[in-house]
Amino acid sequence: MTAQAVTMRVAMIHEVFHDDPVGESLRAHLERARDDGADLAVLPELPLNSWAPFSKISREEDAEALHGPRQQIMATAASDLRIGLVGGVILRDKATGARHNTALVYGPDGGLLAQYRKIHLPEEDGYWETSHYEAGQDAPEVFDGLALRTGLQICSDVNRPQGIQLLAAQGAEVVLAPRATPPGSWERWRVVLRANAVMSGSYLISVNRPRPEHGASIGGPSVAIAPSGVVLAETEEPVTVVEVMRSEVESAAAVYPGYLKRFPDVYARGWDRLTE
Repeated sequence: MTAQAVTMRVAMIHEVFHDDPVGESLRAHLERARDDGADLAVLPELPLNSWAPFSKISREEDAEALHGPRQQIMATAASDLRIGLVGGVILRDKATGARHNTALVYGPDGGLLAQYRKIHLPEEDGYWETSHYEAGQDAPEVFDGLALRTGLQICSDVNRPQGIQLLAAQGAEVVLAPRATPPGSWERWRVVLRANAVMSGSYLISVNRPRPEHGASIGGPSVAIAPSGVVLAETEEPVTVVEVMRSEVESAAAVYPGYLKRFPDVYARGWDRLTE
């Protein structure tokens, strides 16, 4: 297989599974994705939790340690069905007790390939996130183990696009961004997500939680966007599979603005001045 022929089929799973204690519904959705040819399935933000930030009151049971019960459900489902899986939990640090909204990537063998802590946390009605977890302190990194080089963002991170630009500079070919957003602001999110795909020259796939929870306004489409900015799928169907291709990333890099040189040293100096 040539480099230009490398592809990956990605399923957007537009559903949550907090009422699925043994993972039966999750497995059914993943089985459908696999049967539709998907190599990787992407779940929404915190897919095995009910939406806790509707309230400022945090609960101990919403979080878990590394390899906790929600993680075990996801890892086992990925392994049993031989499909890669992007999920997430509120992960509690064993040493400090700090909680972070953490995206997790499992390979088709159930092994943990990557994790990323959400950095940008809303604090408003229905999204009292700073009351539930702390902001991540580690910049996103591209990881290997899937067919294309991949990076992670979570929801509001895409509205501060430094993370996606950093992933692009590391050679990301696809950025996966689970989210929980309200339907009323979808058009604004759509603009931001398309712009990030074009500016980064990578695919951007963002999977939303499907419906309101506990009075919090949540819902609106999941979306897959090509490096050109073309929307490949905008959907609220439970399972939608799209194909991403390395050749499209290479094509985007060859035309404007993809061929523009990045100057990380210049911008690093600028950011350093702001921290002095």
